[in-house]
Amino acid sequence: MLLVIDIGNTNTSLGVFDGEKLVAHWRLTTARSRTVDEWGVHARNLFSLAGLDVTSIDAIAIASVVPPLNFTLRRMAELYFHLTPLFIDHTVDTGVAILYEPASDVGADRIVDAVAAIKKYGAPCIVVDFGTATTFDAINSQGEYLGGVITPGITISSDALFERAAKLPRVEIKNPQKVIGSATVEAMQSGLYHGYIGLVDGILRKMIHELGGSPKIIATGGLAPLIAKGSEFIETVDEELTLEGMRLVYERSSNRNFVGARSS
Repeated sequence: MLLVIDIGNTNTSLGVFDGEKLVAHWRLTTARSRTVDEWGVHARNLFSLAGLDVTSIDAIAIASVVPPLNFTLRRMAELYFHLTPLFIDHTVDTGVAILYEPASDVGADRIVDAVAAIKKYGAPCIVVDFGTATTFDAINSQGEYLGGVITPGITISSDALFERAAKLPRVEIKNPQKVIGSATVEAMQSGLYHGYIGLVDGILRKMIHELGGSPKIIATGGLAPLIAKGSEFIETVDEELTLEGMRLVYERSSNRNFVGARSS
């Protein structure tokens, strides 16, 4: 079985694939101070709760946008799974040409999102990933990664209101019952929700025009289901897109002689 680990700035997602089937997945807080042993214990506990045998993992793939954690996760894989992990980045042959300059600036999560979107939904397409930042990634009809847009995530916007405005509270991000808020919390929720949908749809409208054709619009990430409900353009929410992309990249790499070898 394959263990995939997507390390984001705010959350880390883990998934276990048995062939093409995702048999278990979890989301953790990305704690940069967590030690090798803490990561290992967390992983083993999750496996135990899911009724999975740690020794059944014969390969690990990691996509990270937090470079300081790379060494820690590599050592965790070696010590607790006795495997050398594949770290996915722009140097790995994914089958998708990256036209972004420099290619090294493209986050691993954006690369695997593109791979999975092309495989599952076809090209051209646009992937909107609602993470710490919200990223919009454009893939043309030839299946080439063109680039996209990076904006502050909706949670960052909410936190900024709380931190920079003395009288404004921290609020839950949700779709309020009406646009015109009759209290401060409702007014903030309306601004965050409807304002962010306006941002998303405004960007998508221009990207669709620039890309041409009728691209599929796919959303992923923690808040994708909430925002997609109000969007004019988002057609599909795929919360497992990133994990699926990692599986596809690993399989391509293993077929090209990458072996997630057992470490000593």
